[in-house]
Amino acid sequence: MTSPAADDAYLRLRHLIYSGKLMPNERLVEADLAQRLEVSRAIVRTALVRLGQDGVVILTPHRGARVRVVTDAEAVEILQARAVLEALAARSATRRATAREIGGIRKILAGMSRKIDEGDLLGYSEGNAALHAAIIAAARHETAARLITGLRAQLVRFQFRTILVPGRASHSLAEHTAIVEAIAGRDEEAAEKAMRHHLGHVEAALSHTNRRIIGES
Repeated sequence: MTSPAADDAYLRLRHLIYSGKLMPNERLVEADLAQRLEVSRAIVRTALVRLGQDGVVILTPHRGARVRVVTDAEAVEILQARAVLEALAARSATRRATAREIGGIRKILAGMSRKIDEGDLLGYSEGNAALHAAIIAAARHETAARLITGLRAQLVRFQFRTILVPGRASHSLAEHTAIVEAIAGRDEEAAEKAMRHHLGHVEAALSHTNRRIIGES
């Protein structure tokens, strides 16, 4: 059993990776992280071992740790797995979301629409992440939430790429609108279908950018 301090360091370090503040392939120096988190190097070492077990960090003997790099092909597989889990979450949210939570989800969606009008694609991408997180929270499906969190962490370096595909932003907003309306309407089948449809299009957009990058290299 780990200590509360070790658990806290693990969660904080995981958040730094999930949020992109620590980037894929970035070297993780124990002394630097200990200073950043204001904990001992032993606690950092324990947190890194746990993150290695999660598949988020690569630990190499005598060479230290790095944030794991996900390949383009693996990113597509991750999106396929997410589509199944997030469709389940969307379906669960239609039954379990409170009126307050649905109001919050609608508010996030409205903010995403404004970001598109302003041409702020980074802001839109942040709203996108917030919307998915709100739906997952409203679903109250702990196992799905835990698995989705782990999968999303692997896509840090891909999360903004797909929204740069010409015309993708407006299509993305329409897809998210369909998801939100289905949840608000308590339509389980429609919510599940809309989420699968959305993440299927994200997968296609990512595949498109992968082909373009390969063609340019």
